[in-house]
Amino acid sequence: MAIDDEDGGGGGAGQPGRLILTVYGLYARERGGWLPIAGLVRLLAECGVNVQAVRSAIHRLKRRGLVDAQRRAGTAGYALTPGAYGLLAEGDVRIFGHARGALDDGWVLVVFSVPDTERAKRHQLRSTLTRLGFGTVSPGTWIAPRHLQDATIEALERAGLTGFTQVFAGPHVAGGDMADLVSAWWDLDGLQELYADFLDRFEPAGTRWLGGTGDDARAFVDLVDMLTTWRRLPYADPGLPLDLLPPGWNGQRAQELFSALSARLREPAASHVEALLGPAQQADEPSPASRAG
Repeated sequence: MAIDDEDGGGGGAGQPGRLILTVYGLYARERGGWLPIAGLVRLLAECGVNVQAVRSAIHRLKRRGLVDAQRRAGTAGYALTPGAYGLLAEGDVRIFGHARGALDDGWVLVVFSVPDTERAKRHQLRSTLTRLGFGTVSPGTWIAPRHLQDATIEALERAGLTGFTQVFAGPHVAGGDMADLVSAWWDLDGLQELYADFLDRFEPAGTRWLGGTGDDARAFVDLVDMLTTWRRLPYADPGLPLDLLPPGWNGQRAQELFSALSARLREPAASHVEALLGPAQQADEPSPASRAG
C-alpha cells in the first residue's frame, strides 16, 4: 500500500496525503474502494488533521489520478482509481510480506542507457529504481537482491521503461568482498538511523499495547501513524541479506515490532472505523491488515 506522494502539507502524525493513503489502503478496498468524505474528515481529525488539510490533500490525490470523486447513495466521497489499486497491491506485498534475501539468492541488475533527448525518462527510471530499493553500482548500473526480480520487471513494464533497460540476474562470483560492496552501494548508516527513529517513536506504543489494552480510537490512531511512518522503510531497505549487514542490524528489531504491533492493533482499529462509517457492505478484497497474521 505504498503509493509515493508529494503532499507538502503538514499536520497530525504525518503529511495529510500520506495519512489518507494509509486509511484508503487499510479500509477502502473492503468498502468498494470508496470512502465518504465526511467520514474521512472525521477519521483524519483523530490523527490531528483539520478539515481543510484533508480536503486539500484529497484534491491533490485526485489530480494525480489516484482517487475519483463519486457519490454513492447520495453521499459525496472519493473512490480509488484502477491505477491506485495496482500500486496498493504492490505495496501490500512489500510492506506486509517484506522479504529478506539470502547470500545464495543472488542479485538482479538493471543496466540502462537513456539518450539526452529523453531526460524525463532517465529521471523516471532512476526514481523507479530508487523506490524499489536498488543500490547504485554506477550511473547506468543498479543492483538489488534477487527476490525483487519480478517486481522490478513489472515496475519497468508499467512505467514504459523496458525499451531503455536490460535486466540480468545471477550470483556475485568475484571482484571484492560483498559486504564492503553493499556498504558502498547502499546508505546503511542512513537506514540504521531511519530504523532507530522508528523504534524510538513506536517502542512505547509497543510496550503499551503488547503488554495491555487500550480503546479502539487509540488503536486506530496508533496503527495509521505507525503504518504511515513504516511505509517507506521496506522500500529504502530492499531486504539485503543479514550476513552482509553490520552486526546488531536494528532493522530486524524494527520489523518485528511493526509485525507484532500491526497484528495487535488491526482488530480494535477496524472496530473503530466500523463504528464511525458503519459496516463494510461492498467488499472488493480484504484489507492487508486483516490478512496479516
